[in-house]
Amino acid sequence: YHHLFADVLHARLLDERPERVDELHRRAATWWDEHDDPGEAIRHALAGHDVEGAADLVERAAPALHQTRGEATISAWLDALPDEVIAERPVLTVYLVGARMVHGQTEGVAELLDRAEALLSTGDGDPAPTAEPAPARPTGDAERRRRLPAQIAVYRAGLAHLAGDPGATIAHAERALALMDDDEHLSRGAAAALMGLALWSTGDLDQATRRYAEALDELEAAGHLADAAGCAIALADMQLTQGRRRDATATFERGLALVEPPDGPALRGAADMHVGLAVVALAGDDRAGARQHLDAATALGDAAALAQNPYRWRVATARLHQAEGELDTALALLDEAERVYFGDYSPDVRPVSAVRARLQVARGELADARRWADERRLSPTDQLDYVREFEHVTLARLLLAEGSTEAEPVLDRLLAAADEGGRNGTVVEVLVLQALAHQRHGDVRASLLPLDRALRLAVPEGDLRVFLDEGAPMLELLRVAAKHGEEPEAAIQVLDADAGATPDPPSGAGVSARRAPGLVEPLSERELDVLRLLRSDLSGPDIARELIVSLNTVRTHTKHIYAKLGVTSRRAAVRRADELGL
Repeated sequence: YHHLFADVLHARLLDERPERVDELHRRAATWWDEHDDPGEAIRHALAGHDVEGAADLVERAAPALHQTRGEATISAWLDALPDEVIAERPVLTVYLVGARMVHGQTEGVAELLDRAEALLSTGDGDPAPTAEPAPARPTGDAERRRRLPAQIAVYRAGLAHLAGDPGATIAHAERALALMDDDEHLSRGAAAALMGLALWSTGDLDQATRRYAEALDELEAAGHLADAAGCAIALADMQLTQGRRRDATATFERGLALVEPPDGPALRGAADMHVGLAVVALAGDDRAGARQHLDAATALGDAAALAQNPYRWRVATARLHQAEGELDTALALLDEAERVYFGDYSPDVRPVSAVRARLQVARGELADARRWADERRLSPTDQLDYVREFEHVTLARLLLAEGSTEAEPVLDRLLAAADEGGRNGTVVEVLVLQALAHQRHGDVRASLLPLDRALRLAVPEGDLRVFLDEGAPMLELLRVAAKHGEEPEAAIQVLDADAGATPDPPSGAGVSARRAPGLVEPLSERELDVLRLLRSDLSGPDIARELIVSLNTVRTHTKHIYAKLGVTSRRAAVRRADELGL
């Protein structure tokens, strides 16, 4: 009816037949229930003061809403029910726990779980405890009650994780999985993810990644694709720490396929997958690919992003700017990232403040980095713990920059711990720092041992920036490794990446030798190196060996030289260079 006419009818009903109001609401509740609209049915039942009927409706509707992450609606329904009604129903009590925990409210949750278990023990015919708890009311479908013990175990695992007790988290999660049917995909995914979180926090990444892979499979099967994307972030982060860049790339690509289907709109988590792909692209020194993914994440917007994305996007973008030498911009982005940080349940194994301290070390701002280390109470003699491993590696960087003799012992201990935990990503970084430490002591030969191992572990995975980020000192070591090391091809691959990515400095920054009258585009330093050798009698392979690059790289540089000089042959290039005074 027109709303004004409906108002008139309601007013007349209240005036002439008030005793029928509750009856009509209850009839309406039954009608809406029969027509599959639980929200309207519950609203009318409550309006008709049928709280028991409303409670029955909530119990029936809550499981489906739980499957579709409708905790906010469940919470609103529970808020409308009297506390004493919920207190007599284990199903509603457990859903009240879920509604609270999804918002991070844990106060009183353990007591609610205790009460639900007590109600179940008497309501299902189990031996009653001596404490004589209040008798459980019949709650309708026995299947819902049968699944409650597993749900309770999942929530207890969540509480244990928040309390920082990984052993209890794993024990409760294992009990939950043992109680669940194979088709309870959402609950199985939650339990597996909680186990993965506990194992992650202890540094057991082999078991943690296995559990997270299980969680991703279960959440995908449950249709909880945004949650599956969240699992993909954690799984790929751990794979990167293990030095498995290719696996991390595959994990992010799988997540992106789930939440950005080709025939539909992007779902929550799509922006996060693009940020993750930017991170792995940058690790392989694919700056253009990283930029494309970061731009894609920005274009998708907040609607396609999880709560972690604002800070992760800023950290990844800062990383790109740092790789391009734009350190001021990178530092500003990290300051923003720290302000918007949201870690969810994941351990903060890579604090933004530590990332910023590394950038400060790279900028030579050692006093600022030292203040960070002091605020975090980091010491070379600390007992090493995986959750703080990234911070301790950052401390080692600071100690090296300060010229402290305490750097090498810290690196030795970090290497042993990372080796034992199979964290090859950390192993590679520590090996790189050990090589640089030997170099600073003037012992280049000693540098080759850790450098060769780092190359052997990282380059097959396409992880190049771990070397390139160290700048000229590492490039010098790589040239030595290319001639005298055990992994010459890997060293050359990294040097090729540096040669291919080195941009020409801006005008006025020492480019007079490159820019000559008649040259539209200046020659880079590496192109000048090649040009000088083109004047000699060296063949192409000989030039490659002299510069310690691949023959293909020499050919690429030669092609660029010809184009810039406007020539088509080696002899013409030398003649034109003489004419230009190059």
